[in-house]
Amino acid sequence: MFAVIMAGGQGTRFWPKSRRSKPKQFLDIIGNETMIRRTIDRLTPVVPKEKIYAVVNASHLQDTIGQTGLSEDSIIVEPIGRNTAPCIGLAALYIQRKDPEGVMVALPADHHIEDQQAFLKTLLIAEEAATSSGYLITLGMEPKYPTTGFGYIEKGELLGESDSKEFFKVKRFTEKPDLSTAIEFLADGNFLWNSGIFVWKVSAILEQIKTHLPFLYKGLMKIREAIGTGQEKETISEVYSNIEGISIDYGVMEKSDITAVIPSDFGWNDVGSWASLDEVLPKDQDGNLLIGKCISLDTRDTVVYGKDKLIATLGLDGIVVVDTEDAILISRKDKCQDVKKIVETLEKEGMDEYL
Repeated sequence: MFAVIMAGGQGTRFWPKSRRSKPKQFLDIIGNETMIRRTIDRLTPVVPKEKIYAVVNASHLQDTIGQTGLSEDSIIVEPIGRNTAPCIGLAALYIQRKDPEGVMVALPADHHIEDQQAFLKTLLIAEEAATSSGYLITLGMEPKYPTTGFGYIEKGELLGESDSKEFFKVKRFTEKPDLSTAIEFLADGNFLWNSGIFVWKVSAILEQIKTHLPFLYKGLMKIREAIGTGQEKETISEVYSNIEGISIDYGVMEKSDITAVIPSDFGWNDVGSWASLDEVLPKDQDGNLLIGKCISLDTRDTVVYGKDKLIATLGLDGIVVVDTEDAILISRKDKCQDVKKIVETLEKEGMDEYL
């Protein structure tokens, strides 16, 4: 099995710590290792390091080399971000050159997984299912509570079972719902969180891109002809400048009739905002997550993230405070998904020094 780590995101919901020069996946937000390094270490028991690829933005090549220990040949550089469909298609081309019938897992660089062994076992089961069925497999997380922060997958008919793990045809993908719909999904019992972790044969995903995203496929074929030649970098830049950004979910998975889902439970968290940190790191007796020099009085359910300065809180409930060298974020926890709007405002105002 090959692995493709998607590491081209901007991590805007983790501003002001996450910046253009060093986005979330290159930060040690959880523990002492950066998130991309943790992802690689998580995979190596079942995927040899020489079969792991990272897809990154050109400006982050040196960070990737320094943090991951991957060779430059294993780092695929995108000239500009175009979302996950081009990213996955491009990586599939490189894997196809090594093994035309190879199986690849594609996953984000910045997720947290609590139960390593359960995760690896599920990956191997997904590899077997993808090989035997030819389906595009996604890992769906058993929902723990209703949330508007994730997309959902509805299970359809049972397709098979491997090592006590069932896999189902996908009935439908849904966008992030409102709260009342999320409550209905949880009560229904047939809905899973969409983790954004995929397993498939390289030949299968390229064929589905050909069917559902023909313009992208045409560009990928140009790149395939140029790989290994002096025109490789130039061709990738040319193709990327002429394609639109589109997610693999919207572009392929929602349209394909060969998608399957494996219900999974290995302590997954997408670490999608500052508010989610208290789901993966230990809290104090008042439900606060305090990182750095902190004093909290009459404070509950609050996340405080700092480094050098003392941060003192008094009478707070459900708040996030993030202190960096040149910027401070203060937000309600339930608004943390919208931190990216601050980044958008900074862009509009031309305040690039804070980006």
